[in-house]
Amino acid sequence: MAQLIQGETGEWEIVIGMEVHAQVIAKSKLFSGASTQFGAEPNSQVSLVDAAMPGMLPVLNKFVVEQAVKTGLGLNSKINKVSVFERKNYFYPDLPQGYQISQYEYPIVGEGVIEIDLPDGTVKEIGITRLHLEQDAGKSLHDQHPTKSFVDLNRSGCALMEIVSEPDIRGPEEAAAYLSKLRMILRYLGTCDGNMEEGSMRADVNISVRKPGGPLGTRAEIKNVNSVKAVQQAIDYEVQRQIEIIEDGGEVDQETRLWDPNKSETRSMRSKEEAHDYRYFPDPDLLPLHVSNDQIESIRTTLPELPDQKKHRFMDDYGLSLYDASVLIAEQQRAQYYEDVANDNDAKLAANWVINELLGILNKNEKKLSESPITAENLSGLIKLISDGTISGKIAKDVFADMYDTGKAAADIVEEKGLKQVTDTGAIEAIVDEVIAENPDNVEAYKGGKDKLFGFFVGQVMKKSQGKANPAVVNELLKKKLG
Repeated sequence: MAQLIQGETGEWEIVIGMEVHAQVIAKSKLFSGASTQFGAEPNSQVSLVDAAMPGMLPVLNKFVVEQAVKTGLGLNSKINKVSVFERKNYFYPDLPQGYQISQYEYPIVGEGVIEIDLPDGTVKEIGITRLHLEQDAGKSLHDQHPTKSFVDLNRSGCALMEIVSEPDIRGPEEAAAYLSKLRMILRYLGTCDGNMEEGSMRADVNISVRKPGGPLGTRAEIKNVNSVKAVQQAIDYEVQRQIEIIEDGGEVDQETRLWDPNKSETRSMRSKEEAHDYRYFPDPDLLPLHVSNDQIESIRTTLPELPDQKKHRFMDDYGLSLYDASVLIAEQQRAQYYEDVANDNDAKLAANWVINELLGILNKNEKKLSESPITAENLSGLIKLISDGTISGKIAKDVFADMYDTGKAAADIVEEKGLKQVTDTGAIEAIVDEVIAENPDNVEAYKGGKDKLFGFFVGQVMKKSQGKANPAVVNELLKKKLG
């Protein structure tokens, strides 16, 4: 359902398309053997090709091509068996060649589609227009000197996949869901690490507004937005800006804008270039790229189970809700952890403990799952103790807290602290009799119709047994004796 924004002249519909630049996970660059490691000293990972020294010829990195094909397959997209590298001409201080080697008319990956899950539980398909390979530019540094800008070419020549969506996105929530799902798929595939804060994934967001169902409006492109939250904020601001311009009788300029996170606003950067401004032409140093059917099928066999496949399997095989399945598949490691816990256990109970207890305490302590002091095997052990009646759910929470603090197994903590649940009917019956004898007024009131007092009796028995009495046995005995 399209999100409509109320303006002074009625409702407006938001239309969004995204171009996501994802740095390919590879040890070397697209056309050179220089390292791609993040965080190295400036200009320490620059080959003669990256620095555009005269006479240096690009050599295509085969592994990067395989990563692009793998990504295309993961996005349910058509793989083009012939693609062409072209020169995209523009001047920038951190672009040594004066052009960027990219793909334009014949990209390596064609049309595809991905599913996004929206907060209201609905699923929507977003079309993928294309994925093409290109080399990254370097980085201009403006904060190193009071009057000069420096250039770091470490990033120059790194392989990027530019993934272009159809204008199917209809608001900030859908944009966030799309970017999150895309990042998740790339991480599952191992083709991009998705670290937006390190710049290895950045989004250009094309935004326009129109009257519902009307012709497309003039779009503005917000360049290089580097977090999901910033994408949402930039869309909110830009939509209001465009609606106000149109309603005041003005026209939206087709331009490139920047998102300023400090001022929470977009600002004009330059007029939007069209393809002809870049004077694309096939790169004379690179032959057309041919990928065979056999190569495509060989790469297909390496695909992991992808997020949507895993989500549907968790719902079908484990009986989980869409929400629980979506939370658990958000990261590959998390999904695997859950499966290790759910193995031979009640799957729903396992999901509750992983999502509510474990992820809850990790978030609170700002820890990643990889830093969890509770292993999947130990959490699985705790759930077994609940399921077989060794400990109650209440005591399990105390045991869990100890497990988190010590890293010990649940069974060891239960043994050390003598926390085993009392299931001996005789012992529980003695406590029940004691509680009834101590509370004659409440017994009278309960028998007189105050049914809610039953919870009071259960509470008193649990208190006297230090939480160890089996709740099912307590309930049964109380019902018998009070009835």
